[in-house]
Amino acid sequence: MPASYNKIWIHAIYATKDRQPLIWENVEQVIYDHMKGQLLEMNCPVRIINGMREHVHLLFLLNPQVALTDVLKQVKGNTSHWINEKDITKEKFAWQGGYAAYSVSESQLEKVYQYILNQKQHHGKKSFAEEYEEFIKVHGFNPE
Repeated sequence: MPASYNKIWIHAIYATKDRQPLIWENVEQVIYDHMKGQLLEMNCPVRIINGMREHVHLLFLLNPQVALTDVLKQVKGNTSHWINEKDITKEKFAWQGGYAAYSVSESQLEKVYQYILNQKQHHGKKSFAEEYEEFIKVHGFNPE
């Protein structure tokens, strides 16, 4: 092939430190917009970012020139620093150290998009802890 082609959609999920409910509705969009800006600076186009008070879901195209761990480290670190510097939340803000990230096939993109879009309705039925355990089981991970 004369050219290289990459199109790797990533569904990433991570929580606030100790799963504290820090992302309130009145600040969530400004936080998500800042996260989107961080991803765009790393040439990772964003399809959607949404979540709940204690966790977020991101759906974005991975820049093939940057490791996924570096992308998420940058977004998480910069966002938490920015939130604290701008006093976006009343409490000191931090993300948990870990994350979950899954590749998404083009055929499942709309389904994952709708899932992320409808987080508030989804979590009216299922807690984040239940969701997390389900993702771990479905994707065959063994948590430490």
